[in-house]
Amino acid sequence: MFWFAYFLNQGDRQIYNVVIPLIKEDLRLTDIQLGLVATVFTAVYGCLVPFGGYLGDFIKRKWIVFTSLMVFSLGTLLTGFSGGFISLIILRGITTGGGEAFYYPAATSLISQYHQKTRAMAMSIHQTSVYVGIVASGFIAAYIGENFGWRYSFFTFGLGGIILAIYLSFRMEDTPQLSVDEKRNSMFYAIKEIFKKKTVWMICLAFGGMVFVNMGYLTWMSTFYHENYNLSLSKAGFTSLFFHFALALAGVLTGGKISDKFALKRKKIRLETEFWGLFLGAPFIFIMGYTSNLYVSYAALALFGFFRGVYDSNLYAALFDVIEPHLRASSVGIMTAFAFLIGSLSPLILGMVKTHYGLSIGVISLSIFYIFSALMILIALLFFFKKDYCEEIAK
Repeated sequence: MFWFAYFLNQGDRQIYNVVIPLIKEDLRLTDIQLGLVATVFTAVYGCLVPFGGYLGDFIKRKWIVFTSLMVFSLGTLLTGFSGGFISLIILRGITTGGGEAFYYPAATSLISQYHQKTRAMAMSIHQTSVYVGIVASGFIAAYIGENFGWRYSFFTFGLGGIILAIYLSFRMEDTPQLSVDEKRNSMFYAIKEIFKKKTVWMICLAFGGMVFVNMGYLTWMSTFYHENYNLSLSKAGFTSLFFHFALALAGVLTGGKISDKFALKRKKIRLETEFWGLFLGAPFIFIMGYTSNLYVSYAALALFGFFRGVYDSNLYAALFDVIEPHLRASSVGIMTAFAFLIGSLSPLILGMVKTHYGLSIGVISLSIFYIFSALMILIALLFFFKKDYCEEIAK
């Protein structure tokens, strides 16, 4: 059930990105305005997700997931009625972005509570819904947009999310939470406990760089192929996502399996897996924007995806190695907020770079942020992780 909920959570984000050319023509918006809508979406998400994480440690997570799914699906549905820039900001940026912010911390906390020995693999399987959701929604939304109009893309996915939310309200179960007297209930306390560990700072900075790359890629890569290689909107939307996420799916399962296998013998394995995913992915980001050969760009896009999946496989499993169990939903919310506030700038900045220098330069520059992120993880491994590691009794 979480797989399908996260499928729509991520899929709804990609609808806007693949129909940008249609929205631009219909509503007569500039590239900077279109980038700003995506930036507002990500910034709102980043501001609200720590509250979603905090609530996930103290109230029923089932109802957090249900409410999140219902709100962002309604936001998606209503986006189809947008008549201009302001309505896109309100319905797409604020309503949909705000609704999505509450899903992931609660869902991740539930998954980690069910799985300890198989945590990375369980989260990796959950993560595959991101890849399938983005690819499928990108193709479907582009096809619907080309044949019936961009508004119907939002109508279709919004209605599907509302139906799923109603189903989950009857079928989803919760897991026990720690009683209030077993933990502090102050958000200040949670933030203080989480950030007193320097490894968390490094992981957050690394995630911020990764999200900056991801938001720029997701927002503009379809447009990049559409404009640079004269591909149709549906083909550009599909190929800009399929090769990347097909290999990311293989990478996330590979990384999850390897890290779970060696986690009991090598405590650093989850953080090390993150480092190699970032470090080895950076060159392929550069190549996919630099080359003038479409098929070379596809190959680089795919290999970037594989190593992105390796990183994703331990994104929160590595964080949980240094976080006490009763603070995990809060830690997910805080780390996600930190990263998405940084990443929110990417669509707008790439829109500006596209206007003045061309989108190829923007895509190439994203590789720098992957190198930065890899360096942050390396610093954590060398100087902080050993002290910050949190022992947990496996069940």
